[in-house]
Amino acid sequence: MHSEPAVSVVVATRDRRESLLRSLARLDDGAHPVVVVDNASTDGSAAAVRAQHPDVDVLELPANAGAVARTDGARHARTQYVAFADDDSWWEPGSLDAAAALLDAHPRVAVVVGRVRMAGDGSEDAVTRKHRLAVLGRSPAGPGVLSFPAFAAVVRRDAYLGVGGFSRLLFFGGEEHLLALDLAAAGWDLVFSEDVVAWHDPAGPDRPSAARWSLQTRNDVLVDWLRRPLPVALAATGRLARRARTEPAARTALAGVVRHLPAALRQRRPVPAEVERRFATAQLPAATAQRVVSPAAGG
Repeated sequence: MHSEPAVSVVVATRDRRESLLRSLARLDDGAHPVVVVDNASTDGSAAAVRAQHPDVDVLELPANAGAVARTDGARHARTQYVAFADDDSWWEPGSLDAAAALLDAHPRVAVVVGRVRMAGDGSEDAVTRKHRLAVLGRSPAGPGVLSFPAFAAVVRRDAYLGVGGFSRLLFFGGEEHLLALDLAAAGWDLVFSEDVVAWHDPAGPDRPSAARWSLQTRNDVLVDWLRRPLPVALAATGRLARRARTEPAARTALAGVVRHLPAALRQRRPVPAEVERRFATAQLPAATAQRVVSPAAGG
């Protein structure tokens, strides 16, 4: 048992004041320190949090740092573990203590990924259902994972900061893939836990906007260039280039890849072959992954 809180919650936000305040009302229970990192909002988010949640630490960034804001929050936190939340998500009571207990018991685990339940009807998202299938096998700590939404992750702070946190190059969208690869390459485990639950109440449409799709797709291809084998990166770029002939969103994504490719090549560090094999499996549709994965695959 921890005499002091073992987990802090870090929330990155930008111009989502009302959603942020609703989520904080569920998060700010006094049991776990909460750090809100404001990505240069213009809607008074920081002032509203200070007025309504005086126990919450608020960090105001001078410019929008995207996902890197979470790393600023993790550096500010003083607990051994950090749980991320978005301004439209929160953690079910008891979940953070369960995550801390799992991390205490398994010192090679860097990330505990929880179940995601949707606020509207309580249903679980597709990523959760796939994690439960344990397509990457199981370790004593639980099913292995190499992908996750940040708002459903509790990280070992030293491990997270040790690999640099989220990428400035990617900014936002798919940044979890690069973090997972870097942690796995450094020898850390990432696992799924049924006992840890994150609730999500997204306000936007189910399908991403064209701009969001372009950013996510750009980053997926950049991750291939940053960490995956050269044939994988070339093939992904080629597929995107073919789509760019007829799809404006794909042209935007491809232009972003070209613009950031020199920086990606400077930061390129291909992961070990076994990490690549597991990551490639994790990217397959669940049914396909179950057919191709070896029963003896490690967690």
